[in-house]
Amino acid sequence: MRFDGLLTSALYTSAALLSSVRAADDIDDGAEASSTSLSESSTSVPIEKPTFTPSNIKAPFFEQFTDDWDSRWSPSHAKKEDSKTDEDWAYVGTWAAEEPHVLRGIEGDKGLVVKNPAAHHAISAKFDKAIDNKGKTLVVQYEVKLQNGLECGGAYMKLLQDNKKLHANEFSNASPYVIMFGPDKCGATNKVHFIFKHKNPKTGEYEEKHLKSPPMARIVKTTSLYTLIVKPDQTYEIRIDGEKMKDGSLLEDFTPAVNPEKEIDDPKDTKPEDWVDEARIPDPEATKPDDWDEDAPYDIVDEEATKPDDWLEDEPTQVPDPEAEKPEDWDDEEDGDWIPPMVPNPKCEEVSGCGKWEPPMKKNPEYKGKWSAPYIDNPAYKGVWKPKKIANPGYFEDKTPANFEPMGAIGFEIWTMQNDILFDNIYIGHSIEDADKLKAETYDIKAPIEKAEDEASKPKAPEPVKSPLDLNFKDDPVLFVREKVQLFWTIARRDPIEAVRFVPEVAGGIGVLLVTILAVIIGGTMGGPKAAPKVKKAAEDVKKAAVEAKDQTVDAASSGAEKVQSEVSKRTTRSAGPAE
Repeated sequence: MRFDGLLTSALYTSAALLSSVRAADDIDDGAEASSTSLSESSTSVPIEKPTFTPSNIKAPFFEQFTDDWDSRWSPSHAKKEDSKTDEDWAYVGTWAAEEPHVLRGIEGDKGLVVKNPAAHHAISAKFDKAIDNKGKTLVVQYEVKLQNGLECGGAYMKLLQDNKKLHANEFSNASPYVIMFGPDKCGATNKVHFIFKHKNPKTGEYEEKHLKSPPMARIVKTTSLYTLIVKPDQTYEIRIDGEKMKDGSLLEDFTPAVNPEKEIDDPKDTKPEDWVDEARIPDPEATKPDDWDEDAPYDIVDEEATKPDDWLEDEPTQVPDPEAEKPEDWDDEEDGDWIPPMVPNPKCEEVSGCGKWEPPMKKNPEYKGKWSAPYIDNPAYKGVWKPKKIANPGYFEDKTPANFEPMGAIGFEIWTMQNDILFDNIYIGHSIEDADKLKAETYDIKAPIEKAEDEASKPKAPEPVKSPLDLNFKDDPVLFVREKVQLFWTIARRDPIEAVRFVPEVAGGIGVLLVTILAVIIGGTMGGPKAAPKVKKAAEDVKKAAVEAKDQTVDAASSGAEKVQSEVSKRTTRSAGPAE
């Protein structure tokens, strides 16, 4: 019965200390519960989505993929022409008008969807009337939604040339186009194409003109809006999601240039045989100095070096491996005498070296190498030879490349590794204002809804590491105790009294430990029933100390916070660092 009172005292004290911890925890739990309920209420409420209503905007071509879309669009069943291979590639990819299955922004809003991964797709729609932008602004705008992302594939459109072939043949990669515009990505390639075909007024041949530094495509699962504007003053502008990403001149920003050079190198001109194009030559008057020794070695023995005192000349650099054992299947008659493998001599690792000592080599101060004459400016130098210029027989000047050839259809002819690429709200016309109005009616409504859903679906970021003052005992008791103890010792090294006031639960725990040890010593020394009253009195003293520690908790939070904030900040900084 000697330890009954001691055990009761320890348990009672622990309960008293824990009650002070729980008192603070209850406050934290209430705040956390309130915060959690607010968070849950904000995320559980579904986002209200509008219902699709067709726009009344008018344009030479405007498509929102309503129920009668297939009366305007024709999938191609032609074979793709490819001069690089003998294989026949058919446009086997299928198309459908569907609502997005990823991040839907407007209910009932359908788009044209690429259905098959790793397949060639082609589809086109003819215009009611050919679009001729001579003297007019051309605006091309459409939405792209990469529901499965885009690792390798295109999502660009082609505006097809209005000619007899357009109406006679199925659409394919061989169909002449006027403009190609839109995103394309594969591997490191990521750009928004803007290519237009320009007719040479002298030869009648068409040549592709590529934008030199195209902007990057946005590879996201939310809807992206791509806009191309070409004005009669020969300028262009590319917007993504309504933001201007690139602008410039058709006459300056494309390669090959729209207009060729006025003069070219004369292909018949040749460099004269006596032309000197060496700017510098070895000095013909220079001579090798008499003291120049070409045979002097680069390295010589360092005669001043001495053998280190701990050098072991009698020790070999390698010795048989003492731990090696002859394999059980080794046959001396067939395999010969077994010789253990050699390993570095361990004695040599503790000294400067082993074996025969030889002085090291050093760079020869007299070394000069092979002599060569210094270079001087060539007095006969005539400069870099260039052929003479002549008038370019193919020169022309087109000051209005923005006057594109008439366009009779739109087509998507793509190959992609990802399916479910969705196209919607295609506008081709002459009004920037109407394109902006369409953007306000469609993209500006769906984009914030999609982005909100996208953010809500992402995994929550881990909470930042708490300071010792913010830890909750119930969350992680071990971490709570460890951090509190470390904080106590950090403060105690500077001010023990302040440590007791600021972290009373640790101080109380230390007191319990000391009293317990003292009680055990007293009980062991005095022994017998006579010790019971003293042990009981010691337990009562511990109980009283625990109650006082609990009462100090509230006072310590206000009086000690300012004085130890620097220590808490330092520990928080260390806790927030990367784990080793």
